[in-house]
Amino acid sequence: MVSAYASPARGYHNVEHLREVLERIDEIVAVHPLGLADLEVIRLAAFFHDVVYRTEPGGAVSNEEASAQWAYAALGGHRPEAQARRVADLVRSTYDHRAASGDEAAAVLLDADLAILAAPPQRYARYVTGVRYEYSWLPEQDFRAGRAALLTDLLDREFLFATRYGRDHWEAQARANVRSELADRDAVDRDDLPSRGHP
Repeated sequence: MVSAYASPARGYHNVEHLREVLERIDEIVAVHPLGLADLEVIRLAAFFHDVVYRTEPGGAVSNEEASAQWAYAALGGHRPEAQARRVADLVRSTYDHRAASGDEAAAVLLDADLAILAAPPQRYARYVTGVRYEYSWLPEQDFRAGRAALLTDLLDREFLFATRYGRDHWEAQARANVRSELADRDAVDRDDLPSRGHP
């Protein structure tokens, strides 16, 4: 399974990302402890959440659904049925990064996955470059438009993070990073406009 994250086609959704998500899970639960059963399920979901990651169109199901199915198949027979289903459902929740009210396990997983948005500038820049690499087949203007739509949708949310820890420690920096990326893209797009003489 880890070999999937090591694919050379991955610029961001790779082994480093998996390691960072697991570290952020530990960071959150160190302050807001969960039961051991919940923690095991969250960690398993983290391992599987991006095991399938394709950017080109044409897949029959989303990456998240394909990853959830992989998780369920891999865990079936080795873990209790209810746990395998729960892991798969948590993986599916990464599709829109919206945790159901009261679902602490999903909140922890999703916050750990989105924590990259609050990374220091150099790491954030590598993250953006890595995502662009994964979409290298997409024309630049199309990538910019899609990326801007995604970032704008995130900023429109009341909160990016679902846990108290995420909101206290990552929310402000994440919003600053996302706004800065949008502003940089805006500036590039303006530079691409044909020059017009003064009126």
